[in-house]
Amino acid sequence: MTNKTTTGVSTGVPESHDLTLVEAVNLALARAMTEDPDVVLLGEDIGLNGGVFRATQGLQQQFGCERVMDTPLAEALIAGTAIGMASQGLKPVAEIQFMGFIFPAMEQLVTHAARLRNRTRGRLHCPLVVRAPFGGGIHAPEHHSESTEALFAHIPGLRVVIPSSPRRAYGLLLSAIDNPDPVIFLEPKRLYRALKQPLSDDGARLPLDTVFILREGHDITLVSWGACIQETLAAAQELAQRGISAEVIDVATVSPLDMDSIRASVEKTGRCVIIHEAARSGGIGADISARLSEQSLDLLQAPVIRVTGFDTPMPYFRQELLYLPQVADIVAAAGQCMSYR
Repeated sequence: MTNKTTTGVSTGVPESHDLTLVEAVNLALARAMTEDPDVVLLGEDIGLNGGVFRATQGLQQQFGCERVMDTPLAEALIAGTAIGMASQGLKPVAEIQFMGFIFPAMEQLVTHAARLRNRTRGRLHCPLVVRAPFGGGIHAPEHHSESTEALFAHIPGLRVVIPSSPRRAYGLLLSAIDNPDPVIFLEPKRLYRALKQPLSDDGARLPLDTVFILREGHDITLVSWGACIQETLAAAQELAQRGISAEVIDVATVSPLDMDSIRASVEKTGRCVIIHEAARSGGIGADISARLSEQSLDLLQAPVIRVTGFDTPMPYFRQELLYLPQVADIVAAAGQCMSYR
């Protein structure tokens, strides 16, 4: 099989290009639609306009209006229609413009998408992907900067995946589309155009339900996901200059959690700091901390520390940086953790 780029030009061997995260999403969608005619896209303004962040730019021109469908401004309709499509053998990828707009769709996702396999005793599946930009850091107005991944991680039957780089966005999105069960695929919009990586359109999938070790270390484990991975890596570099070796874990799939890998790292280091920009109470960080306390207390040489957002709505852009975890916050938390002897 030859490979196609998003412009529809066939190539024998995929070339590597420096791509942003949003370009990697576009490339993965084009690859999935080329490989499987059952993959269809739907969402608000995703066709002619290519989506609010241009993640689907050019795809309607390439694959036609029957496979890349503009919908009304109705998130419940988008989710319900996509679930119906999935139950009848299609593989819909639905876009919600911002995660803050996803709440009208939750009734459909929680009541139907998450339960379809169980309700029908495996007779029906729901191979649905719901894409949504999430998180702060782009000076957006109200309802455009939420990080509410924990709401979906709490629902049995929903898988929640969050890429943190172009390569992981490409490989994880392809795996999410392949998955026979519903996936909430949250894209950190602060990273959409913040960094580039060499990426080949080779169709290579990355595994779901597993963490990625981005940096090995032996003194402390730093656990994060999404956009906060950038600050976490920068903090690890600063800690290295102070003689502290930090292991950095990108959780990537926040539900179900790959606790075996996290525990293995903490067994090695004895210390753990968890970083996320979502509100502190009831967050994924609290779940990871509780599981470590329940299952691995004898491995810990210090309490697990969380560096998180606040239990408030995301503030307007003048105060965003006060809300989002910063490198200095992570370094200070690591220092506190290392102070226990």
